[in-house]
Amino acid sequence: MTDRLWAVALAAGVAAAITGCGPSPRTGDSRQASIAASAGADEEGTVRAGRGRAHDRGGHLGRGRGRSGGRGPHRRHVSLTTDEERMIRVSTVRAEHRPLRKGLQAMGNIYAPPERKAIVSYPFPARIARVLVRPGQWLKRGQPLVTLQAEEVGAAKSALLRARADLELAESSCERERRLVNRGVGARTALLAAEASLKVARSEVEAAEKRLLVLGLTAEEVAAVLSSGRVDPAITLYAPVSGKVVGPMPVLGSMVDQSTEILTILDPTILCVDAEVYERDLAKLRVGQEVSVSVPAYPGEVFTGRISYIGDVVKPETRTITVRSEIDNRDQRLKDGMFADVRLFQEAESPVLALPERAVLDDGEGKLVFVKTESGYRPQPVQVGVRHAAYVEVVEGLAEGDEVVLDGNFQLKSKLLEETLEGHGH
Repeated sequence: MTDRLWAVALAAGVAAAITGCGPSPRTGDSRQASIAASAGADEEGTVRAGRGRAHDRGGHLGRGRGRSGGRGPHRRHVSLTTDEERMIRVSTVRAEHRPLRKGLQAMGNIYAPPERKAIVSYPFPARIARVLVRPGQWLKRGQPLVTLQAEEVGAAKSALLRARADLELAESSCERERRLVNRGVGARTALLAAEASLKVARSEVEAAEKRLLVLGLTAEEVAAVLSSGRVDPAITLYAPVSGKVVGPMPVLGSMVDQSTEILTILDPTILCVDAEVYERDLAKLRVGQEVSVSVPAYPGEVFTGRISYIGDVVKPETRTITVRSEIDNRDQRLKDGMFADVRLFQEAESPVLALPERAVLDDGEGKLVFVKTESGYRPQPVQVGVRHAAYVEVVEGLAEGDEVVLDGNFQLKSKLLEETLEGHGH
């Protein structure tokens, strides 16, 4: 009995020793995982470190900064069936060298220069009697706009006619006194009084004429009042500048005063754009330097101009300075008040590897394109640089001649993400 107990105890001790010295199942699994990881058996290729290049699933060498195939959905090709190709309508473009210019990028605001814009108003209460223009009509300087009925104008015309009558009476009295003095039957003092009254009457006529000019009548209209002798409270307003009728239009019979904008005239053939540039970039700018402007209304189109003014004050809250440019707008496509992306060029064009901007997609961490290969469409991270005239420089990630998807890249990205999610689900 004792011998049997000793045998059982000995067997238990040996088993415990073997179990304590051997690897645990968890440790064994970890070691196997480590060996598998170091073997690099991933059939689709991963980047080992830093800026190394990686082979994709089809055996192609990635050119990105250690990103091609290394993260998430970039580790596989996207394949399309014939029906999918036809539905998506994939088109491609080859990466090639083209001249692009370096420059500063800034946000800007488009507006009409003050000297090319006029607000028509009237400084006295009046009523709109006639509207002589229509919205969008082109006008020449001096062209009639509206006719007003103003009590102030009627009173001023009446005052002019009274002053004119007083002047005629003073001239007659002065002439009579002068004849009497010449005959020796008149008093010299009476002639002097008549001459003084004549001077006063002339000054009153001159003041009444100037009053009508201040009210908005022209010299020809003042002369017409004197010749006709009619008192009419009507006054016509004329275009102070050449341009196009914009802004609010007057309503027939409505009342206006000094605070009312009757209408606005704008010459839109030349517009200005003010861009805010950081003070550190001020040394790179000069008057006459070429600029390009793009607006959301016309994607891919560029409007050109030149710097006309560089501000003299740095805004303390943003540390920026205003740079003003003039843009030729004879086709009138740009509008007063638009926001714009402004590029201020710094040097001559130089050839760089470039693609159309719409071929490059945002990928969260960077930029992404799809390269057409024999195996399908390979997602390729790229680094971009200069943008100009709807093209963007590709600094890294592609080689000249690579065939890149231009149309259909959004659908390819969606299909890639869908397949990636399905793979994670399994």
